[in-house]
Amino acid sequence: MWFKKRSIFTFLILMFFVYVSMRLTEFDLSKFRDFRNMIDFLSQWFPMDFSLLPNMVEDGLETLAMAFLGSFFGLLIALPLSFISAKNTSPSSLLYHIARVGLSFVRSVPEIVFGLILLTALGLGPFPAVIAIMIHNIGVLGKLISELIEASDSGPQDAMKAVGAKKWFAYFFSILPQIWPNVLSHYFYRFEVAIRTSLVLGFIGGGGIGQRLFNDFKTFQYSSVSLDVLIIMIMVIAVDFLGSYVRNKVI
Repeated sequence: MWFKKRSIFTFLILMFFVYVSMRLTEFDLSKFRDFRNMIDFLSQWFPMDFSLLPNMVEDGLETLAMAFLGSFFGLLIALPLSFISAKNTSPSSLLYHIARVGLSFVRSVPEIVFGLILLTALGLGPFPAVIAIMIHNIGVLGKLISELIEASDSGPQDAMKAVGAKKWFAYFFSILPQIWPNVLSHYFYRFEVAIRTSLVLGFIGGGGIGQRLFNDFKTFQYSSVSLDVLIIMIMVIAVDFLGSYVRNKVI
């Protein structure tokens, strides 16, 4: 009976938050009565304009390069930081808390904020976008990998320490093989996210196909917009398949 009352109370609280959120966001399904306007708008996207396909592919490759570098450099920096920010491998309690706070701060700032700051300081182009993606990925990957480290089996570490291996050597070579498949999964997921992030950064002058998409949309070139979107979808799906393939090979 007590469990039932608690469930009803939880349900009522949930419904209250749903109601308040709907009021704050002006959630109104009746607006879909004008759905025909969206259909008319989408009909302008076809047929696709393939005349600029080579330039679009080049911009797409630039976007892939931005996402790859931002994610790769983010992983390289996050990996050692994650050992410092994990309870079972951190050299000291002070360093542990400093690393955790630092990663939380970096993770809490959206890439577009870093992008706006860096584009102002470094100028327009893909390089500031790469740095913005990298900084945010350090925070995200650092947290995710540190949690994997904390959940790892301590047996191999103890065995390596027992035969005289140094702590950092034991941590690195006993933990990393355990968590590496999951590290790769997180990396490729962040790679996918970085592709979408680079599109948003393109809207503010970060280059790549995101900037082309913004310009095509702004100039009402909807037949080009549809091809931009198709190229973006192909890139994300390709990265997803590549991530699955690499992870299966590692496992």
